[in-house]
Amino acid sequence: MPPRRWSRHTFTLAIKDEAAPDDTQLSERVPFGYRDLSDNVQYQVKEGDSLYSLAAKYFRGVTYPAQLWWVIADFQPEPIHDPTLKLPVGKTLVIPSMRALTELIFSETRRAESEA
Repeated sequence: MPPRRWSRHTFTLAIKDEAAPDDTQLSERVPFGYRDLSDNVQYQVKEGDSLYSLAAKYFRGVTYPAQLWWVIADFQPEPIHDPTLKLPVGKTLVIPSMRALTELIFSETRRAESEA
């Protein structure tokens, strides 16, 4: 089954393992990474914030927006590698806009490039 549209594995390839023909491995996922875009949101972390709650707040236009926590984690100038760690209060996070999410991060052009 291919990854769903909003999955962080959308830009990976499924590779059959010749040593174990029933196993499929995913290729390395290349994160979108930080971009200095004019519509980025600078957000200062408050007590109780998590990547999940911020994704739910900022990506309301998609199905299951909290599942896009990884977009915020990848988009930081210094990416967040462990989403289970508590976010430090006062830290500034850069959150991509819905435009960046739909037109850049999940663009069909980017998908085609990852398959090449």
